[in-house]
Amino acid sequence: MMIRTITPPRRRLSSHLILVHIAVLLVFASSSVNMASVHVSAEDAAADPSTTASPASGNEHTEEKEGEEYHQSSAGKKDDETPNSLNDKPEDNWGYYYDPKNEFCGEYDCYKILGFDYETFGRSPPDTKMITQSYRMLSRKFHPDKNRGKEGAEERFVKINKAHKVLTSRRRRAEYDYLRDNPDEYISRYGTNVLFHYAPKSDVTMVALMLLIAANLFAWFVQKNKWQTVADHVVKLALDGVGLREGGTDESIAIREKAMEILAKQKEEGKEDGGSKVGASTNASSATGTNSNAAAKVKGGSPKKKGAKLTKKEQKEQEMEELRPIVVKLVKEEHADFGGGFHQPTWRDLLITKFAQWPIMFTKAMGWQVGYWFRRLRGLELSDDELEVLTRRAVGEVTWHALSDEDRAEATKQELWISKNLEDWREMQEVKKWGPGYQKKYNRWKKKQGSKLE
Repeated sequence: MMIRTITPPRRRLSSHLILVHIAVLLVFASSSVNMASVHVSAEDAAADPSTTASPASGNEHTEEKEGEEYHQSSAGKKDDETPNSLNDKPEDNWGYYYDPKNEFCGEYDCYKILGFDYETFGRSPPDTKMITQSYRMLSRKFHPDKNRGKEGAEERFVKINKAHKVLTSRRRRAEYDYLRDNPDEYISRYGTNVLFHYAPKSDVTMVALMLLIAANLFAWFVQKNKWQTVADHVVKLALDGVGLREGGTDESIAIREKAMEILAKQKEEGKEDGGSKVGASTNASSATGTNSNAAAKVKGGSPKKKGAKLTKKEQKEQEMEELRPIVVKLVKEEHADFGGGFHQPTWRDLLITKFAQWPIMFTKAMGWQVGYWFRRLRGLELSDDELEVLTRRAVGEVTWHALSDEDRAEATKQELWISKNLEDWREMQEVKKWGPGYQKKYNRWKKKQGSKLE
């Protein structure tokens, strides 16, 4: 058996090696070309600082150019319309947004800070990638280190960072877009401090002083009105000559009697010195009579004669006019205090005085009450002071001051703090205003019936 050896052809093997060498040379050549292009782009970037290409990666350079093209197309502006120069203020093109609390980007629009226009991108809003690309480009361009000495460089850089944080957060961006069209919701969430302009702060001390003065004047006029109401009522009762049965008071009766004495004395003095004061009143009465005669003539009646006497009604009116100034003067002089808090105002009625006296009065009242209950626990009898206080509380301050000393002493003995005793006492006070005949009838009726007066 013969063995045959086959040897490969040398010419074919050498051709394969040649092809391998050629391929290696082509790979080295392409890599050297790429390195040369990278080197050239780096030199171009160093020569032109306005370019934004990065020498580290060609892909990043391409992405930034795409973001810049989207930025320019979405804003709808040309290159010459955007503030490419660092001397221009980009804030002029940042728009406006209602954000007084500076929760987002303050008064500027976050979209326009990064070069986007919310009104024009419509249904194709920029995504996070595009926003980040624009942010990187602007942050490098307006970095404070590259803009040293420029006014507002740091604030501008802070606004760019804030806009990027807002628009790259899904929750914050959705809220930002919603509040753009609903400013009322912004006010309800964050409040406002730009809708109103407040006046300069007033001095608190002066305001408090003015209020205190006004309160004291008000308290003074209130007390004056209380006294004047009672005084006018007493004057009317005194002029009308109302007795106790008709509803008069001891003060009105006493004032009328004294006023009549003064008037009579004035008339006597007037007769002696030629009727200086009474003559004036007579002239006034004659003038009144003349007017009444004229009025009677107009109505169809006959006027009175010059020497005719006045009627009782006219005499009463004339007497009231003569008594009025005397009665008013007597009420002011002798009845400055009607009791029960109805007195002319003094410094004690001022609000500041009452505030100062209130702790003292409260302490005294509490001390008296504690002493009263302590004496009751010990089983002691009521003292004169306790009888007076309990009686005053039962009848009231106004009624207590209206009573005479004898009536007060009698009232303290009747235990008026008991309801039945108080009703009987008030009933007797009404009966005292009646005449002697009616009082006798009432006493006989009460003995027979043994019940209250209806």
